[in-house]
Amino acid sequence: MRETIVAVCDAKVASKGEGVGLSFYAFFANKNDDPDLLLEAATWWIHTHRLDHFEKAVKIRQLVQSA
Repeated sequence: MRETIVAVCDAKVASKGEGVGLSFYAFFANKNDDPDLLLEAATWWIHTHRLDHFEKAVKIRQLVQSA
């Protein structure tokens, strides 16, 4: 999952710039094909780090890479 998060963040920053925001849904397809992984990401995002719904991609990338 870490590789996916970093890749998505890199792609968003490359296409829209350093100020681009995203939510944890950005790391998943538009269908719920892995509910356990979605719940894990939501828990990490909301409960563990108390992040807002949208956060800067550079911030998320840094959090994931430093873990």
